[in-house]
Amino acid sequence: MTRCPICSHRMIPQFRQVLLGRYDVEYFLCDGCGLLQTEEPYWLDEAYQSAIALADTGILMRNASIARKLTSIIYFCLDTRAAYVDSAGGYGVLTRMMRDIGFDFFWHDDYCDNLFAQGFEQLKAPVRPCAVTAFEVLEHLRDPLSFLRDALASTTTGTLVLSTDLFDGPPPEPGTWWYYTPQTGQHISFYQRRTLEALATELGVSLHSNNNIHVLTRLKLSPRRFKAATSRWSWPMSLYATVRLDSRTLEDHALAGTAHGV
Repeated sequence: MTRCPICSHRMIPQFRQVLLGRYDVEYFLCDGCGLLQTEEPYWLDEAYQSAIALADTGILMRNASIARKLTSIIYFCLDTRAAYVDSAGGYGVLTRMMRDIGFDFFWHDDYCDNLFAQGFEQLKAPVRPCAVTAFEVLEHLRDPLSFLRDALASTTTGTLVLSTDLFDGPPPEPGTWWYYTPQTGQHISFYQRRTLEALATELGVSLHSNNNIHVLTRLKLSPRRFKAATSRWSWPMSLYATVRLDSRTLEDHALAGTAHGV
């Protein structure tokens, strides 16, 4: 019997769906924490022939939205002077955006080339990060608990800032929820609020969740500030923060020139 990687409860078959146009895949729901997962994902080598799916046309728009909310979270809830690492950072778009705003961000990704934040890889960070960000990562993980435990251990405050779309109650039927992304085959795990609560309990941290942005942390955050930072108020809050921060764009340009002997 298949067991949940988070709470070890049984996983109950729900439905089947065709991925990548040819793989008939079964989905299972945990009767404890509500995690929904595919069967063992034997198709991932094919799914990740390109780390960023060609169908992901919204990647820049989503990074801009994430940068706005993340700016608000860090400025009003965390430490503006600390270092941060964007785990599974893709091409480095978000890391570059956050450095342009003024935060000391670094990039890490085992499966993708760093195109936009070269020179600011995690190994070059001068100190351990205050927090790790992992946007649009949870849905790609077979064992989210292990990933999150390792990420938390790398921080000085036990703080992770995450994103993933949630469902509530019975799993959405195939064809009714875009987040399944059957055409790419890359999304294999799907979460409910109670799934994240189970993860927080296992990790010994508190959960703050709003509008598909989630923070797991040992810190005592202001729920009111977090909710505002992840709502429509993130626009004015991020603008307020940006005009008070010093962008690292020119500083990073000078560092890049020095590194190349210019």
